[in-house]
Amino acid sequence: MRRRKSNGKLLGTALGAAGALAAYVFLVRPWHLTWGATDEEIEMTLPGDELVEHPQLNATHAITINAPVEKVWPWLLQIGQNRGGFYSYTWLENLVGCDMRNADRIVPEWQDLKVGDEVWLHPKAPPLRVLAIEPERAIVLEKSWGFFLRPVDENTTRLIIRGRGDFNPDFKNALLNVVLWRGIFEPAHFIMERQMLLGIKQRAESTA
Repeated sequence: MRRRKSNGKLLGTALGAAGALAAYVFLVRPWHLTWGATDEEIEMTLPGDELVEHPQLNATHAITINAPVEKVWPWLLQIGQNRGGFYSYTWLENLVGCDMRNADRIVPEWQDLKVGDEVWLHPKAPPLRVLAIEPERAIVLEKSWGFFLRPVDENTTRLIIRGRGDFNPDFKNALLNVVLWRGIFEPAHFIMERQMLLGIKQRAESTA
């Protein structure tokens, strides 16, 4: 009798875990990979897409900002650990030693970002080089991380951030890599990037 109850609990636990996994794969993950983006924005080809032809990660996040493009652009120009920060959760970033501070104003000496410059994420991690800049339109960093502005009208802007990544785990460590990539990196990236979008929105609208 006890064995039957034990087997029943194990079966219930397994079914619950399988259900949670299915919900994440088919509902939660598609939602957080496309948070805020329209179907058109998800499907459109953007500069930097060519850097990763067959991405394992293809996230497109977006937000509407009630400010003109020229009021949003300066906040993008000064991103970086040693510049204006990333307008996200600094307390989380600093838990892993980022020493991050978010700017709440436009700093003139941080407005000169150009191709070849380095954008730091962490003082001890390799920075990302700026691969392309189109004034008031686009900034593309290494690893296919891009920031794009689309004017809706003279007082409204869509900010789109797209990240594409690839990984090729060897067979021995395939499961571990999938768990780390899908189960940890992707959700963490979404949490931080969503707050970044909201942080830029709040700052740009306050100066519009």
